[in-house]
Amino acid sequence: MGGTPPAHRSSPPEAITPAASLRQLIDSLNREQRRNQELLASLGFALRSFTNLSRFLELVPLLTARLVEAEGAVLLTFRSDGGLWREQLHGSTHERCGKLLRLLAGLQDSELDRDAGDEAMASRLDQLVRRQLGDVQLFGTSVVAKNRQRGRLYVFSGDPQFSWSEVRRRHVQLVADQTAVAIENELLLEEMRRHQRLDQQLSIGGEIQAQLLPSRCPVIDGVELAASCRPAFQVGGDYYDFIPTRPQLSGKRREQGRWAVVMGDVMGKGIPAGLLMTLLRGMLRAEVLTGLPPDRILHDLNELAQEDLAHSNRFVTLFYSEFDPRTRVLRFSNAAHNPPLIWRRQGHTVERLDAPGLLIGLQPDADYGCEQVQLEPGDVLLYYTDGVTEASGVGGERFDEERLMRALLAICKSVPDAQGILDQLFARLDRFVGAGRHLEDDASMVVLKVHDEVVLPAI
Repeated sequence: MGGTPPAHRSSPPEAITPAASLRQLIDSLNREQRRNQELLASLGFALRSFTNLSRFLELVPLLTARLVEAEGAVLLTFRSDGGLWREQLHGSTHERCGKLLRLLAGLQDSELDRDAGDEAMASRLDQLVRRQLGDVQLFGTSVVAKNRQRGRLYVFSGDPQFSWSEVRRRHVQLVADQTAVAIENELLLEEMRRHQRLDQQLSIGGEIQAQLLPSRCPVIDGVELAASCRPAFQVGGDYYDFIPTRPQLSGKRREQGRWAVVMGDVMGKGIPAGLLMTLLRGMLRAEVLTGLPPDRILHDLNELAQEDLAHSNRFVTLFYSEFDPRTRVLRFSNAAHNPPLIWRRQGHTVERLDAPGLLIGLQPDADYGCEQVQLEPGDVLLYYTDGVTEASGVGGERFDEERLMRALLAICKSVPDAQGILDQLFARLDRFVGAGRHLEDDASMVVLKVHDEVVLPAI
């Protein structure tokens, strides 16, 4: 008689001891800690090695959400002027993040209370973010560098069991602080690149200007010359030149031939001004060879330069003079440049040399007046640019033409040579501007002094 086999009894589950439970908890915490450390290390590595700020900022919300086990995160950054940096709004892959970023990108700064200050703008963003995300567990913190708010970082979760523990808050703040460092570094790099570009422009502009100006003054019979350009911090368009009307002559015949003495200034600064003056210098030198009178030379130069100056929206002031050593007659025309000053030895007076005429490039077919003056032994002629008379002193007042005339009058009475007169004029200008202060514009001066006649003693 067969018996029924005994039923198989399953063994009861092994009871988890308190010690094993504690080990599992510790292992879980260790795994979470290692994961968080790896995420933070990844962010730190990205911060040290990134060359593209946008790529780094893209990582921030993704890593932050994973770090605190949230659903999503959004990073809003501010421009250096405090406005929302719409090109650098980033979020994690959650659908709510995309909707929020599109909403914020479409808002004007005025709708974000930007003009009311950082705190008001942060409060306004908090309201908009909370309204858009709805009923979520939300935490937001500022991205701050050097006491300036550079953005806001928001992290959220729709899980009702999710809570913002102190540890999670500290982790989010740590990410925000690293983000602030990245943004500040980028701004510093951009500022450094801007200075490098400026230095390069100044260097190129200085080379252009150095090529424009004569390396030394020529020898002209019966007169002595001295010239200098005191460059400002920013390169300008000052130009002076000495051009023989018959360059094929040499030796004594060249010294006794007629010479053009020119002083000009392109409105504007930097490389464009220097390039334009280079162009006009070539045109002017070609015009001088025609032998035409000063007014015709300026008229033709104005016609030639119309198209180039119109494209650049710039104009040129130019004083053109032509000196004949044999007669000591100076003929001149002026295209709205600062009138040169002449100190008369006989009478000890200072006069202005001017003639009617418009800026070069202002309008086509412009007419220019032509005047002439007879220079006498001992007379001194001063050409200058507006960087001299427009130079500002410590109190904000300008050096102005009247002050320059008084300085020329005083110096010419006591200084016998052209270079000495030039040096004394610049010394007075430097004292007026003040020690350690830069000129706002290039200051150029040319001094032409007629030789004193030798008076033989009576027998």
